[in-house]
Amino acid sequence: MGTVWEASDELLGRSVAVKELHVGDGTESAGALREARTVAQIKHPHVVVVHDVVEHDGRPCIVMELVEGRSLADRLAADGPLDPAETARTGLALLGALNAAHARGVLHRDIKPANVLLEAGTGRVVLTDFGIARLAGATTISETGAFVGSPEYTSPERMQGAVAGPEADLWSLGVLLCAALTGESPFHRDSLGGVLHAVVYDEIRPPAQAGPLLPVIRGLLERDPERRLGAAEAERLLSAYVTTGTVPLVDRVPDPTPARAVRPVRRLWLIAAALVVVAVAGGVTAASLLGDRTEGRAHEVTPSAPAGASPATATPATVTPATASPGAGVTPKPAPTGYRIVTDPQGFALAVPTGYQRTTDDQRVFHSSPDGAIRIGIKVTPSASEGPLGAMRRADAAGPDTNPGYRDRSVVATTHNGLPAALWEFTWDGFTRAEGARHTFDLCWDEDGRMYDVWVSAPVSRLAEARSRFDAALDSFVTGGAASARP
Repeated sequence: MGTVWEASDELLGRSVAVKELHVGDGTESAGALREARTVAQIKHPHVVVVHDVVEHDGRPCIVMELVEGRSLADRLAADGPLDPAETARTGLALLGALNAAHARGVLHRDIKPANVLLEAGTGRVVLTDFGIARLAGATTISETGAFVGSPEYTSPERMQGAVAGPEADLWSLGVLLCAALTGESPFHRDSLGGVLHAVVYDEIRPPAQAGPLLPVIRGLLERDPERRLGAAEAERLLSAYVTTGTVPLVDRVPDPTPARAVRPVRRLWLIAAALVVVAVAGGVTAASLLGDRTEGRAHEVTPSAPAGASPATATPATVTPATASPGAGVTPKPAPTGYRIVTDPQGFALAVPTGYQRTTDDQRVFHSSPDGAIRIGIKVTPSASEGPLGAMRRADAAGPDTNPGYRDRSVVATTHNGLPAALWEFTWDGFTRAEGARHTFDLCWDEDGRMYDVWVSAPVSRLAEARSRFDAALDSFVTGGAASARP
């Protein structure tokens, strides 16, 4: 979008940064100057200071303060990810900058680590490069077919060519927080088509490193802008974490709404020929029944199971090589390295780590690590009227009564392979003091009249390993005739 020069202000004797914008004809140049002048009116300590807007040799130029330091992208590349506390402080600074810009009717539209500067010596976080900012109401694809923004950080509504408001910048902030915690965007793929598909369609799985910031990140990465976490609430949660080290409990899941028509994807052929991106409806009307959903009674099977848990019994499972046919109408996917495909008598198959032991009770199937600390659980029930989201909300409401120290919870509507789903995550004190607190990742969805519920529970000290097991289970999970044929 432009070239940035280090320059000298000869009148005031100071170093400045001058951004020479790359625009087309006189009309575009005039528009860029108007927008730059609007940005110059934004006054906030975390927004780069614009000194002047001029035209030189027919090109608009923005004269800005020179921030001595490096970008967040450079910081991540050189020193690795930020910790949650530093990420929260960075997020708060950027929220302040965005609030100031949005109050002026300006959308940044390109929030990413490369556009966040970290001033040396002071640690000041500075949001810069409003070069592609547009006044609220503009779209993502220009009339010439150019993509305006950075795809990995662009909101779904902008990907779809829809009119975008301040909520689009909040989505980008959520992606940036993920990148700060891990070093890269969760939507990073090897091709532009893959990025677009991931942003608009794929199941969203925040990184395990999100930890205590998960409710904020989950809220910001809500595909429906009307349900996305607002700036004020995000600021409240991040401020609480910076001050106290914990994020307050928040139930940000709205009441279920009727399913809406899939929003159209417009003009994406201008970006990637023959790419088809399917948008996901924001509402959920499918049904499910989970029954008892609590960690202590429904998720865990231990030698000293809590009251109400049925004793687990070892049951043989069919171990299926990736090249063999498992029967029962289930066609498995290849097993990742270190895993094996297990076909279950209940009519599903999934990948479990080598060495995990299968047990069952009257309703659930478990695959536990050799030391018993990490457990993969699966439950299959008939669908019911409350749907995946309703079932998870009910389980969440019962959490404090059945899980001592129930905290860091999050319930969000999502999708799994294009089907309505709900994701529930929480931490609790665990079964023993020696083992410590545990965290659970739990996804349920409706498919062919059945509710499939898959979760992984593990000590918080092994969170990354648990998330890897959870992702592998979901990526490999397939159903077949045995499940759909059950009464």
